[in-house]
Amino acid sequence: MNCRCNEELEYFVKEAKKVTKKGKVASYIPALAEASGDDLSAAVYYGDGTCLYAGDVKKVFTLQSISKVLSLALVLMDHGPNKVFQYVGKEPTGDPFNSIIKLETDNPGKPLNPMINAGALVVTSMIKGTSSADKIEYLLNFVRTLANDQSISICQRVSESEFETSMINRSMCYYMKEYEIFRGEVEEVIDIYTKQCAIQMNSLDLAKIGSVFALNGKHPETGKQIIPTDIARICKTFMVTCGMYNASGEFAIKIGIPAKSGVSGGIMGLSPNQFGIGIFGPALNEKGNSIAGIRLLELLSANYNLSIF
Repeated sequence: MNCRCNEELEYFVKEAKKVTKKGKVASYIPALAEASGDDLSAAVYYGDGTCLYAGDVKKVFTLQSISKVLSLALVLMDHGPNKVFQYVGKEPTGDPFNSIIKLETDNPGKPLNPMINAGALVVTSMIKGTSSADKIEYLLNFVRTLANDQSISICQRVSESEFETSMINRSMCYYMKEYEIFRGEVEEVIDIYTKQCAIQMNSLDLAKIGSVFALNGKHPETGKQIIPTDIARICKTFMVTCGMYNASGEFAIKIGIPAKSGVSGGIMGLSPNQFGIGIFGPALNEKGNSIAGIRLLELLSANYNLSIF
């Protein structure tokens, strides 16, 4: 990997860091509350295998909701879009990521999209394997292939912390079970899902995974087609319409790139056919997105005309 620190990116990171004090580190998952709100790092990984970075890009963090894009790609590859979208919808929601209200009011029991928790839990329940251990290992190996990094692992402390506090997620699983949308064993799926969210990596790995999606499923280092083009396209579309929780519309207008955030402060973004972006900034805004990460992407989009619209 040809990686170098970049002065221009360092400047934008320094500018974006000014807003960190307006955000708060996630505390509803106790293990995440230990992160430093002042942190901000970013990596840009190009299709030719070169990358630029700024900040402490070796700092490891958990994927949280960014993992929803990766599990969706895997499940779409295994089952095909027709089967997957029988159980989860394709529409954005104006509600928070852990809201249960649309499960009752829209199309009873069927979650609106795979980027909210209800939809992601359905997707996770469709991961192939004969046991919980098999399924999480299968997903983890897929993530390692995407990052071309066999050292990627699961943070046990974070997964245990999430498992113990996942009562709303359990409620949604049982509610969807009533309508036969969710067909897995609730505790098994919660176990897999919390481990999925606790997959940990650094900004460089995340930028590299973003570049796989930017290159329509082809890996920039190995040249292998890891994700079929059409499935990469579906995932990128969800990132645009639903990737930034219930701030996705505003994000599309201001920044205009496919991106997915997580409450650890990670953001995976991309510029189609060009590069992937990996950001870590744990201080969150009121919608659960990295406040400095959003500001950094605003600056980059404005300066380099990144919007796809």
